[in-house]
Amino acid sequence: MAYTYKYPRPALTVDCIIFGLDKKDLKVLLIRRGIEPYIKKWALPGGFVNMDEGLEAAALRKLEDETGVKDVFIEQLFTFGSVDRDPRGRIVSIAYFALVNLNEHPVHASADADDAAWFGIDELPELAFDHKEIMETAIKRLRGKVVYQPIGFELLPSKFTLTQLQQLYEIVLGVEINKRNFRTKILKMDILEQLERQENVPHRPAYLYQFNEKKYNEFLDKGFLFEIGGIIKKDSK
Repeated sequence: MAYTYKYPRPALTVDCIIFGLDKKDLKVLLIRRGIEPYIKKWALPGGFVNMDEGLEAAALRKLEDETGVKDVFIEQLFTFGSVDRDPRGRIVSIAYFALVNLNEHPVHASADADDAAWFGIDELPELAFDHKEIMETAIKRLRGKVVYQPIGFELLPSKFTLTQLQQLYEIVLGVEINKRNFRTKILKMDILEQLERQENVPHRPAYLYQFNEKKYNEFLDKGFLFEIGGIIKKDSK
């Protein structure tokens, strides 16, 4: 005999905010909904959690089903539960976010999505549900993340220049960084390995670097304080 609950039960969904770096733009992966509500509107990948699966498993399933993106490390961001956030009823969403190398994750729409595409975070279309609020929360978390964790391992190619790494920080933070101070600070962390110089470039070839994964992960485990104030240019907004 089925148990009868005294109180109504809200439905549970997951949403995925996937950030990727494309040349000089920080982008986020969106899908265009193929079903109501908000049919044809752009939204974050996501959907309902099945009764027999965990939250993270549901997020990874919906991400792959709707965009084709898989094998990514996701972190739980926040819980969104405004009473009127979803016109279908009382629905709570657990949001997850990830940083990925955009070029390593081609996308293709399927399942409930008509389309899937990368959008610059400053060029977002109108979003369905409360996904604008979720996006703003994710961007704030990402910008806070650079203060206590080194970033770049997930967003950059395996070999990169210091200029590419600096541009990554400038894009995420939305500020201009002092080149000399940034390089001094990042090299003192001792998480980079210097490799060969670039080849076939129209300018003086720069050294390529890669992350020392062991030391990088040690930083992730113990945390650190990256003093951003010391590297931002004084006239940067």
